[in-house]
Amino acid sequence: MILYLDSSALVKRYVREVGSSQVEDLIARSDVVGTGLVSRAEVAAALARAARRGMLPRDQAEAALLAFRTQWLRLARLQITEPLLVRADALAWDYGLRGYDAIHLAAALFWQEMLRVPVTLATFDRELWQAGQAVGLALWPVGLDPLQF
Repeated sequence: MILYLDSSALVKRYVREVGSSQVEDLIARSDVVGTGLVSRAEVAAALARAARRGMLPRDQAEAALLAFRTQWLRLARLQITEPLLVRADALAWDYGLRGYDAIHLAAALFWQEMLRVPVTLATFDRELWQAGQAVGLALWPVGLDPLQF
């Protein structure tokens, strides 16, 4: 399986929360795991926000950030290019996505087209999940109500 993780799925690899063990299992079953370059900033921002809001002790957030940064080079990192942003622009408009979610969707679609094999998009974001479904990507979690996210 070729797996694309958006930041909502990727952060679960570094912070123990609902869905973390399932994300780890999914990664273990995948042949290739990738994400867009924007995930680097998004995951760091999510960890910093969790520490600021007291949802995660600062030392645990720092340890999670270090683990993420250490494992970053093991991921296939999709470049964010002008043509990809043009596509993200259209996806944001067509599906009512936030900017970075549109970039993730455009990157997953681009990767699938370049590899010519199915790419599974893993996300815990309801709007991105629904847009991924609309454009025909394989999605994870499968069989879960996206309204739970």
